[in-house]
Amino acid sequence: MTALLERAREAADRIEAVERRGLHAVLAFDRTVLLEQAANLDAARPDGALRGLVIGVKDNIATLEYPTTCGSRILEGYRSPYQATAIKRLKQAGALIACKTNLDEFAMGSSTEHSAFGRTRHPEQPDLVPGGSSGGSAALVAAGAVDAALGSETGGSVRQPAAFCGIVGIKPTYGRVSRYGLVAFGSSLDQIGVCGRDVQTAGRVLCAISGKDPNDATSADRPPLEFPEFPKDLTGFTIGVPQEYFPDDLDAGMRAGCERAIARMREAGATIKQVALPHTGLAIPTYYILAPAEASSNLARYDGVRYGPRHTPPDGDVQGMYRATRGVGFGPEVRRRIIVGTYVLSAGYYDAYYRKALRARWLIAQDFEAVFAGGVDLLFTPTTPTTAFRAGEKLEDPVAMYLADVFSCPANLAWVTAMSVPVGRAEGLPIGGQFIGPQLGEARMLQAASVLERLVDRSAEVR
Repeated sequence: MTALLERAREAADRIEAVERRGLHAVLAFDRTVLLEQAANLDAARPDGALRGLVIGVKDNIATLEYPTTCGSRILEGYRSPYQATAIKRLKQAGALIACKTNLDEFAMGSSTEHSAFGRTRHPEQPDLVPGGSSGGSAALVAAGAVDAALGSETGGSVRQPAAFCGIVGIKPTYGRVSRYGLVAFGSSLDQIGVCGRDVQTAGRVLCAISGKDPNDATSADRPPLEFPEFPKDLTGFTIGVPQEYFPDDLDAGMRAGCERAIARMREAGATIKQVALPHTGLAIPTYYILAPAEASSNLARYDGVRYGPRHTPPDGDVQGMYRATRGVGFGPEVRRRIIVGTYVLSAGYYDAYYRKALRARWLIAQDFEAVFAGGVDLLFTPTTPTTAFRAGEKLEDPVAMYLADVFSCPANLAWVTAMSVPVGRAEGLPIGGQFIGPQLGEARMLQAASVLERLVDRSAEVR
């Protein structure tokens, strides 16, 4: 058996082992498919940058090997006739597509409890959530089953679970990575992102999937990102610390962990500068108007005619078929967001809600633009307001669940890049620190994150 086939066999063993233990991070996996990929790669012998890297894929990204269900009954068993550009580029780079990972239905959630096929558990403490909506991807990486995984970001759905699970999560600039083959939730917000064990692995995957794509009109007219050389220290970096991300009620462990990381960066030569992003408080209400509005439009296509199972009432009425199919096929969180989105787009409410949210989004984006224009290279904040919470704790309170994204959704609204890096532990649970960079600022962000990763022991408890 070749080294590549042995690597694939070991990965298959690990995936099966963590699933037997009840992680439930995987929705589709076939050992034979993974070993066949390895054999074909061995025969072709491509000199790819990701040769032999084993990667999980969030189940809202189209693949040929496995169904693409979006964690929803309305797409149960659906197989895409094409693969996403990001998947095609991973294969060209020599990566092995291992499995499809669990997610909140249609990527709507912050805990991976809204999957129609059952919740994913935290890789360390099963009674906790792994975050969401890319919780399956983050948990599988954190459990050591795969080297990296693709997720998707609409309001923090890669960074938040990465922080909860103690791994690296990257949200690229809107347009840096093609959305072709990513099932749409909020088209002006969605972006494929990466979960990785460390900065180097996640960064290499990001570089491989980046670049202009003629199949995606929103992809930036830029060549693929080149993997940057990692510096020895942070001399020449100016790191902004926005006061709005360190409120008085911030979890004490999160505050201590991030302040420790800031102190280490200062010791490594970075200039630390206090900055203000005055419209940060508008981010959550703005996001939860715009994202549901776009979801209402995007999910209208799931009507029982073109995709997935159809439910037809006895009288055969077309409207009844629509109601039955969508009522059975969509879970409660998806239905809630469709209703909210339809409401804010309706006559008489469009100006009162949707148009005002667009203006607020512009103000939030201007805040970031002004800070970066003022000499700040990157911002540093907590990724989340707390560590991972208990399963079921926020299910009956949607607003409390939505507030889990309070530090992550502004970057999506402003189209900038951001990433979460482990910076220690509080009461035994991982803490994530967040870098936010300007549009197309991934290289500089990866450099700073690589230094911080060396400076801070991710397993060290905050004292």
